[in-house]
Amino acid sequence: MKRDRLTLAIAFMIPVVQLIIFGYAIQTEVKHIPTVVFDQSVTAESREMIESFSASGYFDIKYVVGSYEEISRMIDSGKAKAGIIFPPDYAKKIYRGETAETQVIIDASDNMTAGQARAIAGMIPMIKSQEALAEKLPGGMTIPYDSKVRAWYNPDGITAFFIVPGIVAVLVTMTMVLLTSVGIVKEREKGTLEQLMVTPLKPLELMIGKIMPYVLLGYVQITVALVVAVGLFNVPVKGSVAELYFLTLFFITASLGLGITISNIAKTQIQAMMLSFFVLLPSILLSGFMFPREAMPDIIYWFGYLIPATYYLDIIRGIMLKGIGISYLWPQVLMLVIISVVFIGISSKKFRKTLG
Repeated sequence: MKRDRLTLAIAFMIPVVQLIIFGYAIQTEVKHIPTVVFDQSVTAESREMIESFSASGYFDIKYVVGSYEEISRMIDSGKAKAGIIFPPDYAKKIYRGETAETQVIIDASDNMTAGQARAIAGMIPMIKSQEALAEKLPGGMTIPYDSKVRAWYNPDGITAFFIVPGIVAVLVTMTMVLLTSVGIVKEREKGTLEQLMVTPLKPLELMIGKIMPYVLLGYVQITVALVVAVGLFNVPVKGSVAELYFLTLFFITASLGLGITISNIAKTQIQAMMLSFFVLLPSILLSGFMFPREAMPDIIYWFGYLIPATYYLDIIRGIMLKGIGISYLWPQVLMLVIISVVFIGISSKKFRKTLG
């Protein structure tokens, strides 16, 4: 009876909580795109254009660097999603009556963010040109300001290049969390876990023994998904496949840690399934797989850092589309390690051989 009440409470609360969270979180208009600036002009005119980008609300100027290579590193690492470059003669061109161009680089590995960023980056100089012409600035300029927008990593905006790597992350999450949680609860219900009481194994050793088959299953899924992605959808793999496989281990382990934690909370298979779906939907909607995280409210944005898929999306898209490696992706790997240690540590403490 107690379990039935708990199941009903979970069934009622989960949809309500998710409706509130997703209602606030899901936004299609991308704002506050982290942006890096390389200003070679360093004049009042370039600063005025930077302020125009910032005032739009779409570009948050997070970094100011001193070289093109630093711009490249910022965008490769994912710290910035856009880069603005001013040439040395930017101000001189304005007063010579020529068009002053800025170069805007967009990280197109995220299609939704890239599409809106490209449109706004082209619109800001256009609006500023209209204002300048209305003020009748000297020189008789036709178009005082312009921007040349370049999309990196996915210049043609092919949706499959963005979606397919994300689907790989979602599929692995679903399998690891759902199968692990339901499988362990099922064994507990059948009483098969009681056989472990007579073994000398420690709780952590039991956990490792339980997750190893799922680790192998996760790698089988990854392999099949990559073959389909490359063979059917022509998704490029610009980085190291070996490195992708190695870093995938940390994601699989973090996802399994979530599944095992759920199995320790749930008393029945139905409860395990409900709690698993409570984890799976945020993994799809709040990780950046479908909707840009930059558009989410701050509290939801920070909540996304608790989701393993958030980090793995950066890893798999970074390796496949950008060609980067662990030298750029180590912060994501570190967070997956922390998530794994926390969840598996909690689970090993609760997973007693008495199995109450």
